Amino acid sequence: MTQVSIIHNPRCSKSRQTLALLEENNCEITTIEYLKNPLSVTEIKDILAKLAIDARQLMRTKETEYKELGLANVTDEQALISAMASTPKLIERPIVLANGKAAIGRPPENVLSII
Repeated sequence: MTQVSIIHNPRCSKSRQTLALLEENNCEITTIEYLKNPLSVTEIKDILAKLAIDARQLMRTKETEYKELGLANVTDEQALISAMASTPKLIERPIVLANGKAAIGRPPENVLSII
């Protein structure tokens, strides 16, 4: 049985669909509700490294908070990571971690490649 962690928002349909897909594939799942338990800067950096993307690619750029914080003009990677740590709503979801890898569940089937 594959052990996975899902960075999850139960109010998000894609996140719920990804969780269901993991359950269908008999994964042992640890659910991290990142809006209740925000990720640290270190955890975000680790996820970015596993995804091999930059910080902006992990951000929900259409969120009101993204515009309010003026992040569109920010080029400093550390500042973007700090913004995600302090405002978890900015983090794209769901993210699945398994076997030392990560995948964003958009679409949910993306996560099948790492389990």
